[in-house]
Amino acid sequence: MNSGPRHTRASAADALTRLADGLSEAAGAPVELDRPNDPAHGDYATNVALRVAAQRRRPPRELAAELAEAAEGLDGVARAEVAGPGFVNVTLADEWYARAVGEILAEPGWAAGAWAESERVQVELVSANPTGPVTVGSARNAAYGDSVARLLELRGHQVEREYYFNDGGRQVDSFRASVAAVRSGGDAPEDGYRGAYVAELAKAGGDPVALMMSQIRETLERFRVRFDSFQLERELEPEIPAAVALLDTYEAEGTVWARTSAHGDDKDRPLVRSSDGSYLYFAYDVAYLRHKLERYDRAVYVLGADHHGYVNRLKAAAAMMGYDPDRVEVLIYQLVHVTSGGAATKVSKRRGDVVFLDDLIDEIGVDAARWYLVSRGHDQTIEIDVDLAAERSQKNPVYYVQYAHARIAGILRNAGERAPSAQAGLSGPLQPEERALAKRLLELPGLVAESAERRAPHAIPTYAIRVADDFHRFYQHHKVLGSEQEPFRLALCEATRTVVARCLELIGVQAPERM
Repeated sequence: MNSGPRHTRASAADALTRLADGLSEAAGAPVELDRPNDPAHGDYATNVALRVAAQRRRPPRELAAELAEAAEGLDGVARAEVAGPGFVNVTLADEWYARAVGEILAEPGWAAGAWAESERVQVELVSANPTGPVTVGSARNAAYGDSVARLLELRGHQVEREYYFNDGGRQVDSFRASVAAVRSGGDAPEDGYRGAYVAELAKAGGDPVALMMSQIRETLERFRVRFDSFQLERELEPEIPAAVALLDTYEAEGTVWARTSAHGDDKDRPLVRSSDGSYLYFAYDVAYLRHKLERYDRAVYVLGADHHGYVNRLKAAAAMMGYDPDRVEVLIYQLVHVTSGGAATKVSKRRGDVVFLDDLIDEIGVDAARWYLVSRGHDQTIEIDVDLAAERSQKNPVYYVQYAHARIAGILRNAGERAPSAQAGLSGPLQPEERALAKRLLELPGLVAESAERRAPHAIPTYAIRVADDFHRFYQHHKVLGSEQEPFRLALCEATRTVVARCLELIGVQAPERM
Protein backbone atom coordinates (compact mmCIF):
# COMPACT_ATOMS: atom_id res chain seq x y z
CA MET A 1 0.00 0.00 0.00
CA ASN A 2 1.32 3.43 -0.89
CA SER A 3 2.47 5.30 2.20
CA GLY A 4 2.67 8.66 0.44
CA PRO A 5 5.57 10.74 -0.86
CA ARG A 6 8.91 10.96 0.89
CA HIS A 7 10.30 14.37 1.79
CA THR A 8 14.05 14.74 1.29
CA ARG A 9 16.51 17.35 2.37
CA ALA A 10 20.31 17.25 2.50
CA SER A 11 22.44 18.24 5.47
CA ALA A 12 26.21 18.71 5.46
CA ALA A 13 28.35 16.14 7.24
CA ASP A 14 30.13 17.29 10.39
CA ALA A 15 33.94 17.31 10.67
CA LEU A 16 34.19 13.94 12.44
CA THR A 17 31.94 12.27 9.87
CA ARG A 18 33.99 13.76 7.03
CA LEU A 19 37.15 12.37 8.62
CA ALA A 20 35.58 8.90 8.92
CA ASP A 21 34.33 9.12 5.32
CA GLY A 22 37.80 10.05 4.08
CA LEU A 23 39.37 7.11 5.91
CA SER A 24 36.60 4.80 4.65
CA GLU A 25 37.33 5.78 1.08
CA ALA A 26 41.04 5.17 1.61
CA ALA A 27 40.39 1.80 3.30
CA GLY A 28 37.73 0.66 0.85
CA ALA A 29 35.56 -0.30 3.83
CA PRO A 30 33.45 1.50 6.45
CA VAL A 31 35.57 3.05 9.21
CA GLU A 32 34.39 3.62 12.76
CA LEU A 33 36.53 5.92 14.87
CA ASP A 34 37.22 5.25 18.54
CA ARG A 35 38.89 7.50 21.09
CA PRO A 36 41.96 5.82 22.62
CA ASN A 37 42.05 5.87 26.42
CA ASP A 38 45.62 7.18 26.28
CA PRO A 39 45.99 10.45 24.29
CA ALA A 40 49.55 9.35 23.46
CA HIS A 41 47.93 6.81 21.10
CA GLY A 42 46.45 9.58 18.96
CA ASP A 43 43.13 11.38 18.84
CA TYR A 44 41.23 8.60 17.09
CA ALA A 45 41.87 4.98 16.17
CA THR A 46 40.38 2.42 13.79
CA ASN A 47 40.60 -1.36 13.54
CA VAL A 48 39.39 -1.53 9.93
CA ALA A 49 42.59 -3.27 8.76
CA LEU A 50 41.98 -6.08 11.26
CA ARG A 51 38.37 -6.42 10.13
CA VAL A 52 39.07 -6.75 6.40
CA ALA A 53 42.42 -8.59 6.46
CA ALA A 54 40.98 -12.11 6.25
CA GLN A 55 38.65 -11.22 3.40
CA ARG A 56 41.50 -9.61 1.45
CA ARG A 57 43.97 -12.32 2.40
CA ARG A 58 46.61 -9.82 3.45
CA PRO A 59 48.43 -9.17 6.76
CA PRO A 60 46.54 -6.64 8.90
CA ARG A 61 49.66 -4.53 9.59
CA GLU A 62 50.36 -4.28 5.88
CA LEU A 63 46.85 -2.96 5.24
CA ALA A 64 47.16 -0.66 8.24
CA ALA A 65 50.41 0.79 6.89
CA GLU A 66 48.75 1.59 3.57
CA LEU A 67 45.83 3.24 5.35
CA ALA A 68 48.15 5.26 7.59
CA GLU A 69 50.00 6.56 4.54
CA ALA A 70 46.74 7.52 2.84
CA ALA A 71 45.41 9.09 6.05
CA GLU A 72 48.34 11.50 6.25
CA GLY A 73 47.19 12.96 2.95
CA LEU A 74 43.75 13.85 4.35
CA ASP A 75 42.95 17.41 5.32
CA GLY A 76 43.70 18.07 8.98
CA VAL A 77 45.59 14.85 9.73
CA ALA A 78 48.94 15.65 11.37
CA ARG A 79 50.12 12.02 11.48
CA ALA A 80 48.88 8.44 11.33
CA GLU A 81 50.67 5.45 12.84
CA VAL A 82 50.28 1.69 12.88
CA ALA A 83 49.90 0.18 16.34
CA GLY A 84 49.66 -3.36 17.68
CA PRO A 85 48.41 -6.09 15.34
CA GLY A 86 46.89 -3.64 12.86
CA PHE A 87 45.32 -0.58 14.46
CA VAL A 88 45.74 2.84 12.87
CA ASN A 89 46.07 5.77 15.29
CA VAL A 90 45.31 9.20 13.86
CA THR A 91 46.44 12.51 15.36
CA LEU A 92 44.77 15.67 14.06
CA ALA A 93 46.25 19.12 13.64
CA ASP A 94 45.28 21.89 16.05
CA GLU A 95 43.89 23.86 13.11
CA TRP A 96 41.48 21.00 12.33
CA TYR A 97 40.00 21.36 15.81
CA ALA A 98 39.77 25.13 15.46
CA ARG A 99 37.82 24.79 12.20
CA ALA A 100 35.61 22.05 13.63
CA VAL A 101 34.74 24.19 16.68
CA GLY A 102 33.98 27.07 14.31
CA GLU A 103 31.49 24.91 12.43
CA ILE A 104 29.49 24.40 15.64
CA LEU A 105 29.06 28.16 15.83
CA ALA A 106 28.48 28.71 12.12
CA GLU A 107 26.04 25.89 11.28
CA PRO A 108 22.62 26.12 12.99
CA GLY A 109 21.79 22.52 12.03
CA TRP A 110 25.20 21.13 12.95
CA ALA A 111 23.95 18.85 15.73
CA ALA A 112 21.53 17.08 13.37
CA GLY A 113 24.44 15.60 11.42
CA ALA A 114 24.09 14.32 7.86
CA TRP A 115 20.71 13.01 6.74
CA ALA A 116 18.77 12.93 3.51
CA GLU A 117 15.37 11.23 3.89
CA SER A 118 12.54 12.56 6.01
CA GLU A 119 9.55 10.51 7.13
CA ARG A 120 6.15 11.63 8.36
CA VAL A 121 6.06 10.13 11.85
CA GLN A 122 3.27 10.08 14.40
CA VAL A 123 4.35 9.52 17.98
CA GLU A 124 1.40 8.56 20.16
CA LEU A 125 2.32 9.12 23.79
CA VAL A 126 0.75 9.11 27.26
CA SER A 127 -2.83 8.21 26.17
CA ALA A 128 -3.75 7.47 29.81
CA ASN A 129 -7.43 6.92 30.51
CA PRO A 130 -9.14 10.17 31.61
CA THR A 131 -10.10 8.64 34.95
CA GLY A 132 -7.54 10.42 37.12
CA PRO A 133 -4.61 12.86 37.06
CA VAL A 134 -1.37 12.00 35.26
CA THR A 135 0.69 9.56 37.35
CA VAL A 136 4.47 9.35 37.51
CA GLY A 137 4.27 6.19 35.41
CA SER A 138 2.48 8.07 32.63
CA ALA A 139 4.92 10.94 33.13
CA ARG A 140 7.73 8.61 32.08
CA ASN A 141 5.73 7.88 28.94
CA ALA A 142 5.45 11.63 28.34
CA ALA A 143 9.12 12.44 28.98
CA TYR A 144 10.41 9.47 26.98
CA GLY A 145 7.99 9.83 24.07
CA ASP A 146 8.47 13.59 23.79
CA SER A 147 12.27 13.22 23.85
CA VAL A 148 12.09 10.61 21.08
CA ALA A 149 9.93 13.04 19.09
CA ARG A 150 12.44 15.86 19.64
CA LEU A 151 15.29 13.65 18.41
CA LEU A 152 13.33 12.66 15.32
CA GLU A 153 12.50 16.31 14.60
CA LEU A 154 16.15 17.31 14.89
CA ARG A 155 17.02 14.54 12.42
CA GLY A 156 14.65 16.15 9.92
CA HIS A 157 11.50 14.06 10.28
CA GLN A 158 8.01 15.59 10.26
CA VAL A 159 6.66 14.57 13.65
CA GLU A 160 3.16 14.78 15.09
CA ARG A 161 2.50 14.10 18.76
CA GLU A 162 -0.92 12.61 19.46
CA TYR A 163 -2.84 11.71 22.61
CA TYR A 164 -5.49 9.00 22.30
CA PHE A 165 -8.34 9.60 24.74
CA ASN A 166 -10.26 6.47 25.65
CA ASP A 167 -13.54 8.23 26.39
CA GLY A 168 -15.66 5.08 26.56
CA GLY A 169 -15.68 1.59 28.07
CA ARG A 170 -15.98 0.07 31.53
CA GLN A 171 -13.27 2.13 33.25
CA VAL A 172 -14.72 5.43 32.06
CA ASP A 173 -18.23 4.30 33.03
CA SER A 174 -16.95 3.34 36.50
CA PHE A 175 -15.24 6.70 36.84
CA ARG A 176 -18.41 8.61 35.99
CA ALA A 177 -20.38 6.45 38.40
CA SER A 178 -17.85 7.13 41.16
CA VAL A 179 -18.11 10.90 40.75
CA ALA A 180 -21.89 10.73 40.52
CA ALA A 181 -22.07 8.72 43.75
CA VAL A 182 -19.98 11.30 45.62
CA ARG A 183 -22.10 14.14 44.19
CA SER A 184 -25.22 12.47 45.57
CA GLY A 185 -23.65 12.23 49.03
CA GLY A 186 -22.70 8.58 48.90
CA ASP A 187 -19.47 6.62 48.48
CA ALA A 188 -17.88 5.48 45.27
CA PRO A 189 -18.64 1.86 44.27
CA GLU A 190 -16.39 -0.83 45.74
CA ASP A 191 -14.53 -1.21 42.43
CA GLY A 192 -14.76 2.49 41.60
CA TYR A 193 -12.40 5.43 41.82
CA ARG A 194 -11.53 7.08 45.12
CA GLY A 195 -9.36 9.87 46.44
CA ALA A 196 -9.48 13.59 46.96
CA TYR A 197 -9.47 14.29 43.21
CA VAL A 198 -12.83 12.47 42.86
CA ALA A 199 -14.31 14.69 45.56
CA GLU A 200 -12.90 17.78 43.82
CA LEU A 201 -14.51 16.77 40.53
CA ALA A 202 -17.80 16.09 42.31
CA LYS A 203 -17.81 19.67 43.63
CA ALA A 204 -16.89 21.15 40.24
CA GLY A 205 -19.97 19.90 38.40
CA GLY A 206 -20.15 18.98 34.73
CA ASP A 207 -18.91 15.86 32.95
CA PRO A 208 -15.99 14.50 35.03
CA VAL A 209 -14.36 12.92 31.95
CA ALA A 210 -14.21 16.26 30.13
CA LEU A 211 -12.94 17.95 33.30
CA MET A 212 -10.24 15.31 33.74
CA MET A 213 -9.21 15.54 30.10
CA SER A 214 -8.75 19.28 30.54
CA GLN A 215 -6.69 18.75 33.71
CA ILE A 216 -4.50 16.16 31.97
CA ARG A 217 -3.78 18.61 29.16
CA GLU A 218 -2.86 21.35 31.64
CA THR A 219 -0.52 19.03 33.56
CA LEU A 220 1.27 17.88 30.41
CA GLU A 221 1.57 21.46 29.16
CA ARG A 222 3.19 22.29 32.50
CA PHE A 223 5.51 19.32 31.89
CA ARG A 224 6.49 20.88 28.51
CA VAL A 225 4.79 18.19 26.45
CA ARG A 226 2.66 19.81 23.75
CA PHE A 227 0.38 17.77 21.52
CA ASP A 228 -0.48 18.43 17.89
CA SER A 229 -3.68 16.37 18.00
CA PHE A 230 -6.07 14.55 20.33
CA GLN A 231 -7.93 11.48 19.07
CA LEU A 232 -11.15 10.49 20.83
CA GLU A 233 -12.04 6.80 20.82
CA ARG A 234 -15.69 7.42 20.02
CA GLU A 235 -14.71 9.31 16.84
CA LEU A 236 -13.08 6.13 15.49
CA GLU A 237 -16.20 3.97 15.62
CA PRO A 238 -17.41 4.89 12.09
CA GLU A 239 -14.04 3.73 10.71
CA ILE A 240 -14.15 0.27 12.31
CA PRO A 241 -16.23 -1.62 9.66
CA ALA A 242 -13.88 -0.68 6.81
CA ALA A 243 -10.81 -1.64 8.85
CA VAL A 244 -12.22 -4.96 10.06
CA ALA A 245 -13.25 -5.85 6.49
CA LEU A 246 -9.55 -5.92 5.55
CA LEU A 247 -8.72 -8.57 8.15
CA ASP A 248 -8.65 -12.34 7.94
CA THR A 249 -11.49 -13.22 10.33
CA TYR A 250 -13.60 -16.14 11.48
CA GLU A 251 -16.51 -16.64 13.89
CA ALA A 252 -16.35 -18.85 16.97
CA GLU A 253 -17.81 -18.86 20.50
CA GLY A 254 -20.21 -16.04 19.65
CA THR A 255 -17.39 -13.73 18.58
CA VAL A 256 -15.72 -12.59 15.35
CA TRP A 257 -11.96 -13.10 15.66
CA ALA A 258 -8.95 -11.72 13.78
CA ARG A 259 -6.54 -14.47 12.72
CA THR A 260 -3.51 -12.58 14.05
CA SER A 261 -1.73 -15.80 15.06
CA ALA A 262 -1.08 -16.43 11.35
CA HIS A 263 1.01 -13.24 11.31
CA GLY A 264 3.23 -13.66 14.35
CA ASP A 265 0.84 -12.98 17.25
CA ASP A 266 0.71 -15.52 20.08
CA LYS A 267 -3.07 -15.94 19.74
CA ASP A 268 -6.03 -14.66 17.75
CA ARG A 269 -7.80 -11.50 18.90
CA PRO A 270 -11.54 -10.90 19.41
CA LEU A 271 -13.13 -8.12 17.37
CA VAL A 272 -16.94 -8.16 17.48
CA ARG A 273 -19.64 -9.80 19.62
CA SER A 274 -21.87 -11.79 17.30
CA SER A 275 -24.95 -11.34 19.52
CA ASP A 276 -25.27 -7.58 19.19
CA GLY A 277 -22.46 -6.50 16.82
CA SER A 278 -20.73 -4.48 19.53
CA TYR A 279 -17.06 -3.82 19.04
CA LEU A 280 -14.32 -5.09 21.37
CA TYR A 281 -11.05 -3.30 22.16
CA PHE A 282 -9.04 -4.80 19.32
CA ALA A 283 -11.53 -3.51 16.74
CA TYR A 284 -10.79 0.02 17.89
CA ASP A 285 -7.05 -0.74 17.83
CA VAL A 286 -7.30 -1.91 14.21
CA ALA A 287 -9.28 1.13 13.09
CA TYR A 288 -6.87 3.45 14.88
CA LEU A 289 -3.85 1.74 13.29
CA ARG A 290 -5.35 2.09 9.81
CA HIS A 291 -6.16 5.71 10.63
CA LYS A 292 -2.47 6.28 11.40
CA LEU A 293 -0.91 4.38 8.50
CA GLU A 294 -3.09 6.13 5.93
CA ARG A 295 -1.65 9.45 7.11
CA TYR A 296 1.93 8.74 8.23
CA ASP A 297 4.95 6.79 7.03
CA ARG A 298 5.59 5.50 10.55
CA ALA A 299 3.33 4.96 13.57
CA VAL A 300 5.14 5.00 16.92
CA TYR A 301 3.28 3.88 20.04
CA VAL A 302 4.79 4.57 23.49
CA LEU A 303 3.32 2.06 25.94
CA GLY A 304 3.91 0.83 29.49
CA ALA A 305 5.49 -2.44 30.57
CA ASP A 306 2.13 -4.25 30.73
CA HIS A 307 1.59 -3.78 26.97
CA HIS A 308 4.20 -6.18 25.57
CA GLY A 309 1.46 -8.15 23.83
CA TYR A 310 0.60 -5.15 21.68
CA VAL A 311 3.78 -5.39 19.60
CA ASN A 312 2.90 -8.54 17.66
CA ARG A 313 -0.85 -7.96 17.51
CA LEU A 314 -0.44 -4.49 15.96
CA LYS A 315 2.14 -5.69 13.47
CA ALA A 316 -0.14 -8.60 12.57
CA ALA A 317 -3.04 -6.20 12.00
CA ALA A 318 -0.86 -4.00 9.79
CA ALA A 319 0.19 -7.00 7.68
CA MET A 320 -3.41 -8.20 7.26
CA MET A 321 -4.51 -4.74 6.12
CA GLY A 322 -1.74 -4.64 3.50
CA TYR A 323 0.76 -2.38 5.25
CA ASP A 324 4.42 -3.06 5.92
CA PRO A 325 4.56 -4.15 9.61
CA ASP A 326 7.91 -2.40 9.97
CA ARG A 327 6.04 0.89 9.75
CA VAL A 328 4.64 0.12 13.22
CA GLU A 329 6.86 0.65 16.27
CA VAL A 330 5.86 -0.11 19.84
CA LEU A 331 8.24 1.38 22.42
CA ILE A 332 7.83 -0.22 25.84
CA TYR A 333 9.07 1.51 28.99
CA GLN A 334 9.47 0.13 32.52
CA LEU A 335 8.18 1.28 35.91
CA VAL A 336 9.10 4.30 38.02
CA HIS A 337 9.72 4.20 41.78
CA VAL A 338 9.86 7.37 43.87
CA THR A 339 11.97 7.27 47.05
CA SER A 340 12.90 9.62 49.85
CA GLY A 341 15.54 8.87 52.45
CA GLY A 342 16.16 5.52 50.77
CA ALA A 343 12.56 4.36 51.26
CA ALA A 344 9.53 4.38 48.98
CA THR A 345 7.54 7.56 49.43
CA LYS A 346 4.01 8.68 48.68
CA VAL A 347 4.38 12.16 47.22
CA SER A 348 0.68 12.41 46.39
CA LYS A 349 -1.62 14.39 48.69
CA ARG A 350 -4.71 13.29 46.78
CA ARG A 351 -4.58 9.51 46.81
CA GLY A 352 -2.48 7.27 49.01
CA ASP A 353 -1.43 4.60 46.53
CA VAL A 354 -0.40 6.67 43.49
CA VAL A 355 2.22 9.37 42.87
CA PHE A 356 0.82 12.07 40.60
CA LEU A 357 2.97 14.10 38.22
CA ASP A 358 1.77 17.46 39.53
CA ASP A 359 2.88 16.47 43.04
CA LEU A 360 6.29 15.34 41.77
CA ILE A 361 6.74 18.63 39.92
CA ASP A 362 5.79 20.54 43.06
CA GLU A 363 8.44 18.56 44.93
CA ILE A 364 11.42 18.64 42.51
CA GLY A 365 10.49 20.93 39.59
CA VAL A 366 9.94 20.25 35.89
CA ASP A 367 13.64 20.22 34.95
CA ALA A 368 14.60 17.53 37.46
CA ALA A 369 11.48 15.48 36.69
CA ARG A 370 12.16 15.53 32.94
CA TRP A 371 15.85 14.74 33.44
CA TYR A 372 15.37 11.79 35.78
CA LEU A 373 12.55 10.28 33.74
CA VAL A 374 14.79 9.96 30.66
CA SER A 375 18.11 9.33 32.40
CA ARG A 376 17.85 5.54 32.13
CA GLY A 377 17.12 3.28 29.17
CA HIS A 378 13.40 2.74 28.65
CA ASP A 379 13.90 -0.98 29.25
CA GLN A 380 15.18 -0.29 32.79
CA THR A 381 13.23 0.59 35.93
CA ILE A 382 13.83 4.14 37.17
CA GLU A 383 14.17 5.15 40.80
CA ILE A 384 13.83 8.86 41.57
CA ASP A 385 15.31 10.01 44.87
CA VAL A 386 13.31 13.17 45.52
CA ASP A 387 15.82 14.41 48.09
CA LEU A 388 18.66 14.36 45.54
CA ALA A 389 16.47 15.54 42.67
CA ALA A 390 15.40 18.61 44.65
CA GLU A 391 18.95 19.44 45.75
CA ARG A 392 20.61 22.47 44.18
CA SER A 393 24.18 21.21 44.27
CA GLN A 394 26.62 19.56 41.93
CA LYS A 395 25.66 16.16 43.35
CA ASN A 396 22.43 16.58 41.39
CA PRO A 397 23.30 15.82 37.73
CA VAL A 398 20.70 18.13 36.17
CA TYR A 399 21.88 21.02 38.34
CA TYR A 400 25.51 20.17 37.51
CA VAL A 401 24.89 20.35 33.75
CA GLN A 402 22.73 23.49 34.02
CA TYR A 403 25.46 25.11 36.12
CA ALA A 404 27.98 24.50 33.31
CA HIS A 405 25.67 26.32 30.90
CA ALA A 406 25.14 29.21 33.32
CA ARG A 407 28.88 29.49 34.01
CA ILE A 408 29.63 29.76 30.29
CA ALA A 409 26.87 32.33 29.87
CA GLY A 410 28.57 34.35 32.61
CA ILE A 411 31.95 34.15 30.84
CA LEU A 412 30.38 35.34 27.59
CA ARG A 413 28.62 38.23 29.37
CA ASN A 414 31.91 39.29 30.92
CA ALA A 415 33.56 39.20 27.48
CA GLY A 416 31.36 42.14 26.52
CA GLU A 417 31.88 43.12 22.90
CA ARG A 418 34.58 40.48 22.39
CA ALA A 419 32.07 38.05 20.96
CA PRO A 420 33.00 34.48 20.00
CA SER A 421 33.80 34.03 16.33
CA ALA A 422 33.48 30.99 14.11
CA GLN A 423 36.72 32.11 12.43
CA ALA A 424 38.70 32.36 15.66
CA GLY A 425 42.30 31.36 15.07
CA LEU A 426 44.88 29.88 17.42
CA SER A 427 47.63 31.86 19.12
CA GLY A 428 49.50 28.77 20.27
CA PRO A 429 49.28 24.98 20.51
CA LEU A 430 46.11 23.43 21.91
CA GLN A 431 46.36 22.32 25.50
CA PRO A 432 45.23 18.78 26.44
CA GLU A 433 42.07 20.04 28.16
CA GLU A 434 41.12 22.16 25.13
CA ARG A 435 41.62 19.22 22.81
CA ALA A 436 39.66 16.87 25.08
CA LEU A 437 36.72 19.29 25.31
CA ALA A 438 36.67 19.88 21.55
CA LYS A 439 36.72 16.12 20.93
CA ARG A 440 33.77 15.66 23.27
CA LEU A 441 31.73 18.37 21.53
CA LEU A 442 32.30 16.78 18.13
CA GLU A 443 30.57 13.58 19.29
CA LEU A 444 27.11 15.17 19.37
CA PRO A 445 25.95 14.70 15.73
CA GLY A 446 26.86 11.02 15.82
CA LEU A 447 25.19 10.60 19.20
CA VAL A 448 22.02 12.34 18.01
CA ALA A 449 21.85 10.08 14.95
CA GLU A 450 22.35 6.93 17.02
CA SER A 451 19.95 8.01 19.78
CA ALA A 452 17.24 8.82 17.23
CA GLU A 453 17.77 5.54 15.39
CA ARG A 454 17.66 3.47 18.59
CA ARG A 455 14.86 5.59 20.16
CA ALA A 456 17.24 5.99 23.10
CA PRO A 457 17.22 9.56 24.48
CA HIS A 458 18.82 8.39 27.75
CA ALA A 459 22.22 8.70 26.02
CA ILE A 460 21.77 12.49 25.84
CA PRO A 461 21.89 13.31 29.60
CA THR A 462 24.80 10.87 30.04
CA TYR A 463 26.70 12.70 27.31
CA ALA A 464 25.76 16.11 28.73
CA ILE A 465 27.36 15.17 32.05
CA ARG A 466 30.58 14.26 30.22
CA VAL A 467 30.56 17.57 28.38
CA ALA A 468 30.12 19.39 31.70
CA ASP A 469 32.97 17.33 33.20
CA ASP A 470 35.31 18.24 30.34
CA PHE A 471 34.32 21.89 30.45
CA HIS A 472 34.84 22.21 34.21
CA ARG A 473 38.23 20.51 33.84
CA PHE A 474 39.22 22.90 31.05
CA TYR A 475 38.02 25.93 33.03
CA GLN A 476 39.92 24.88 36.15
CA HIS A 477 43.19 24.68 34.22
CA HIS A 478 42.93 27.57 31.78
CA LYS A 479 42.05 31.23 31.88
CA VAL A 480 39.66 32.36 29.17
CA LEU A 481 39.35 36.14 29.33
CA GLY A 482 42.61 37.99 29.02
CA SER A 483 44.58 34.95 27.87
CA GLU A 484 46.66 34.84 24.69
CA GLN A 485 44.30 32.14 23.44
CA GLU A 486 41.18 34.19 24.26
CA PRO A 487 39.58 34.24 20.77
CA PHE A 488 39.70 30.46 20.41
CA ARG A 489 38.72 29.83 24.02
CA LEU A 490 35.71 32.12 23.70
CA ALA A 491 34.70 30.16 20.60
CA LEU A 492 35.23 26.90 22.50
CA CYS A 493 33.07 28.19 25.37
CA GLU A 494 30.30 29.26 22.99
CA ALA A 495 30.44 25.89 21.22
CA THR A 496 30.17 24.15 24.59
CA ARG A 497 27.24 26.33 25.59
CA THR A 498 25.53 25.49 22.27
CA VAL A 499 26.04 21.75 22.77
CA VAL A 500 24.84 21.76 26.38
CA ALA A 501 21.76 23.83 25.45
CA ARG A 502 20.95 21.44 22.61
CA CYS A 503 21.24 18.41 24.91
CA LEU A 504 18.95 19.97 27.50
CA GLU A 505 16.44 21.03 24.84
CA LEU A 506 16.30 17.47 23.48
CA ILE A 507 15.08 16.17 26.85
CA GLY A 508 12.84 19.14 27.65
CA VAL A 509 15.06 20.75 30.29
CA GLN A 510 15.77 24.49 30.46
CA ALA A 511 19.26 25.92 29.91
CA PRO A 512 19.54 28.82 32.40
CA GLU A 513 21.71 31.88 31.79
CA ARG A 514 22.15 32.47 35.53
CA MET A 515 21.97 30.24 38.60
